[in-house]
Amino acid sequence: MLSESVSALIQHARTLSHDNDEAAYLPYENIGELLYRQGRYYDTKPFLIFYDLEGTRIEYNYKDFFMLAQQCANLMKREGIKRGDRIATISHNHADTVIQYFAAWLLGACVVPVSLSEDDNRIAYILENSKAKLAFVRAEYTERILNIAAQTPALKSVFICGEHEPREGTKSFEQALEQSDPFFISEAAISQQDEALIVYTSGTTGNPKGVVLTQQNLLADAKGISEWHGMTNAQRMMCVLPIHHVNGTIVTLVTPMYYGGSVVLNQKFQSAHFFERIIKEQVHVVSVVPTLLAFLIEYYKTNPVELAALRAQSSPLRHIICGAGPLTVELAQQFEEMFGITIVHGYGLSETTCYSCFLPINLTRDEHRHWMRDFGFPSIGVALPQNDMMIADEHGEALAPSQKGEIAIRGVNVMKNYYENPEANETTFSYGWFRSGDEGFYEFDERGRKFFFITGRLKELIIRGGVNISPLEIDEVIAQCPKVKCGIAVGFENDFYGEEVGAYVQMVAGASLKEEDVIAFCRERLPFAKAPKVVIFGEDIPVTSTGKYQRNKCKPLFKAWKAAQFQKG
Repeated sequence: MLSESVSALIQHARTLSHDNDEAAYLPYENIGELLYRQGRYYDTKPFLIFYDLEGTRIEYNYKDFFMLAQQCANLMKREGIKRGDRIATISHNHADTVIQYFAAWLLGACVVPVSLSEDDNRIAYILENSKAKLAFVRAEYTERILNIAAQTPALKSVFICGEHEPREGTKSFEQALEQSDPFFISEAAISQQDEALIVYTSGTTGNPKGVVLTQQNLLADAKGISEWHGMTNAQRMMCVLPIHHVNGTIVTLVTPMYYGGSVVLNQKFQSAHFFERIIKEQVHVVSVVPTLLAFLIEYYKTNPVELAALRAQSSPLRHIICGAGPLTVELAQQFEEMFGITIVHGYGLSETTCYSCFLPINLTRDEHRHWMRDFGFPSIGVALPQNDMMIADEHGEALAPSQKGEIAIRGVNVMKNYYENPEANETTFSYGWFRSGDEGFYEFDERGRKFFFITGRLKELIIRGGVNISPLEIDEVIAQCPKVKCGIAVGFENDFYGEEVGAYVQMVAGASLKEEDVIAFCRERLPFAKAPKVVIFGEDIPVTSTGKYQRNKCKPLFKAWKAAQFQKG
């Protein structure tokens, strides 16, 4: 249970500090009403277009999607699922999962998306901690998940998706869906404050934290995203990110439903099909993480004929949304120059439903270059009307322009709380704003707008001799080193300075690069304290399923240098 004081702080953080009724106003009482209205109004217009890994295309119009969601809601209702209950989805990107999401929200149930990249112990913890009563599992993962489910007695029903003859103790999703009534009547009044998602954050140690998001959170962020990007019902978005995370779910599933558009859902990101599908399906906006930009650059560098053909084609793409990971000036510039496509950089967290700020889409070319390139970090933009943002010191006091501090957020897209985690709630909302744990600063433009920047994760800051060092600053330099495909700064334990700076580097294919080459390059551009002292080469940089670097996973690689003293010269 939350104490009264913490509850008050959280409520404060979920309220806009400025008087903006338009930003907070939502025209729908709940997601079910949104689904009902759009299903009736748009009828045979395509809502969801799904591509599997083999390129098989399936299209669902609004009317049929609404009917399937009602059937799925009745399926869950028949299994005893009620308003407020939790259901788990354990799947890769699939149209079935999208139907299950909207069906749960129609019923007033809460979805617990499970990432298959988590280990078995964590999946078991998520199922147990969330108290999920029903799980939808894709057939490919049946064996693994049933072994885990045996440890979670609260899980009463398991439906297997994509298999008509499931094993004992499970049921076929397809068969149950066919037997369900296509007309759903709610027995409870669902409100905007009903829980909609519990997203478990992928921490590097300890159990993950359950981020509780309400139907209001989802609707508010979808409203903010669609209005900021000028989306109309004639436009399409594309999803290449995993929909077990808020970016894929909110930006490219809930948002198109909100503005009455269409979405092209890919089972998985594939460099070779990315632009091909954008052109074929006439996609206007797509959301990615920086890792995918790097993949596209690498793919077209090694396929110059395809790049020339792509440049010769007319593309409907207006811009690319990019966030949820560390974007460097170097990577952004390289991508924009190679493809001639504008990156609209933004920032947000699971705890703020998804995006909290974006670069304005109407910047001139010179203004865009200025905010993306002239500050050492690409700007994450201006706060959405649905929330306020500030840079705060450790006491929650707002800092002046250029001063580095913690990014703090409050507004209608801030989460309800961390589920059953009073300690995390107390720390995170200690002064009535959501404390992101990210370091940043802001600068004013000529119109008085605050343009924010993120400089690193506070808990990832390298503390060398009592001095805080941002790893993103070093990432920028490593990325510029010739023959380096990708690289990250890693703070490793050191007897002399507490922590020292290392670099974990992936070379360009076929290149020859030595440790001293990288060190020399960095020392020319960074003070000795910030320059890497040790370089380790590897094939892959560990990232989460949403593309965020996992620096802490690289720390054990530098154990041999714990007792080393690094000196200039």
